[in-house]
Amino acid sequence: MTGESAADDETTASDGTGETAADDAGGGTATEDEDAGRGGDSSDDDTGGDRHLDREGGTADEMRERGEAGGFAFRVFVSAPRSTVIAGSVVGLWLLLVAVGTLVPEAATALRTGDPVETVFQAFVGATITGVTLVVTLDQLVLSQELGAVGDQRERMTGALEFREEVAEATGEPAPAEPSAFLRVLVTAARDRARELGDTLPASVEDGERSEEAPPPERLAALAADVERDAERVREGLAGAEFGTFGLLAPALNFDYSLLLHRARRLQHVEADAVTDTQRERLDEVATTLELFGPAREHLKTLYFQWELIDLSRVILGAAVPALVTAVSAVLFHEVLLVDGGVAGVSFAVVAVAAAVAVASLPFLVLTAYVLRIATVTKRTLSIGPFTLRGRDDDAPE
Repeated sequence: MTGESAADDETTASDGTGETAADDAGGGTATEDEDAGRGGDSSDDDTGGDRHLDREGGTADEMRERGEAGGFAFRVFVSAPRSTVIAGSVVGLWLLLVAVGTLVPEAATALRTGDPVETVFQAFVGATITGVTLVVTLDQLVLSQELGAVGDQRERMTGALEFREEVAEATGEPAPAEPSAFLRVLVTAARDRARELGDTLPASVEDGERSEEAPPPERLAALAADVERDAERVREGLAGAEFGTFGLLAPALNFDYSLLLHRARRLQHVEADAVTDTQRERLDEVATTLELFGPAREHLKTLYFQWELIDLSRVILGAAVPALVTAVSAVLFHEVLLVDGGVAGVSFAVVAVAAAVAVASLPFLVLTAYVLRIATVTKRTLSIGPFTLRGRDDDAPE
């Protein structure tokens, strides 16, 4: 690693004592996270041939570019702060119910006929209590993964220390304890190894072709350029990111290491006779660094999901209080909601009942907002390493 990159990384690393320090590095909840941009992985996207290439010849590195959902849907599913999604869901549900109540003829009269309001909110009371019970069960499930005998804990620590030693050996410096600095060290090493690989190529070979038909030197140049560009972009995104927020995970997910590792390994094995010994050595260093980034990112992703699930439990428990109070009050004093009159064709009774329903639905909307992000990221990062879970690999034999 060059002196410049080592100095850059040193400024981002914070004091810590090991694995536990990384777990406790974040200070905010997931509902307080900033709009962290876009995250993703291509390990489950197409990796064959040049199908991942963008219009400028580089790789499509962001989940929004590689996945099926984009634009507004992607922001709602992944990148937007969960607090914003929850607030938008509550307001959206309220407006939708008001719109439906306005379009339905005699909606206010229907609310006063029989006991529909009481029936609906009785169901909300039972659902809220049941949901809180499930949240407690979820907490126990997450915590159970952290409990174990001393032998199990020792085995976990031994594995973590061995992995950190491998990272230190590959990067040439001790692995930082702070998560964002740890990942920055790896992507910086990948960038530097890619530069060294590019330096082994003739000056006449620049950013070459990425297709399988291109000569090996051009494919090596293309790989070195892609790794260097992608690693530098991710490295900048990780600067100052705190654990416990999506701002740390998003840049790491943007590093398309799966496709890059696939290309590196293919050049190592298929074109072994067409590259020099020096190029082969530098290519192996690039591949080794990319291989270390995979489990490092997956480990931090697991820690983040555990953090997110704990935050989910806390937020649902907090949301259950106003939801339960609203539902019980609507059952006991539902006549208060059935206000006479209206304005611009909108009944006050419809507005009041719709607002009560939106508040009573708050725990479910909180659960939906968190699960949307967790499920979307999990689906796109199911595999680790150069595997493709969608489409087919053009390099596979017929």
